Amino acid sequence: MTDGVLVVGFGNALRTDDGVGWAVAERLSTDPRLEGATVIARHQLTPELALDVSRAAGVIFVDASHGPPAGEFTIERLDPSGGGAAPSSHQVSPVSIVQLALELYGQAPAVHLVSVGVASLEAGDRLSPVVEASIPRIADAVVALAIEAVVVADRA
Repeated sequence: MTDGVLVVGFGNALRTDDGVGWAVAERLSTDPRLEGATVIARHQLTPELALDVSRAAGVIFVDASHGPPAGEFTIERLDPSGGGAAPSSHQVSPVSIVQLALELYGQAPAVHLVSVGVASLEAGDRLSPVVEASIPRIADAVVALAIEAVVVADRA
C-alpha cells in the first residue's frame, strides 16, 4: 500500500445535496494539505475502484445521507469482514468495494465513510445553503483522516 490516500466523493451532482461528495472532492482536489493524495468524484461506485483501494494507504468515501441532520456529518470506520453481498453494477457500496479489494488483491487499507446529512434531493445542480456551509468543516475532517491514514501506513 504505497500509493497514498484515496478520497472518493460520490453521488448525483444533479440532485442538490446528493452532490455533496462531488463538492467536497472538488474542494480537496486543490488542497495543499492533501499533496500526494488522489481525490476523485464519481456518480456511483463501481467494482473497478477495488484496485485503487487495494493500493491506497487509506481510503475516505464522502457521500450524502439521510442519517445526520442537514449539514452535519458522521465518520464511520468500515469493516470489510462483516460479509455482505458481492457487488453488482447496480448496488456497490463502500464496504463491498473494500471486500472486493481484499478478495481480488489480498489487501485493503483502513477505510472511512463520511456521511453528510442532506436538506434536499430535488433536481438541481447547487447544494442547499446549510450543506454548502458545511463543506469547509467536512474538508477539514477528511484531511485529518487522511493525515492519520498516512501516519498509520508509515508505521506499518
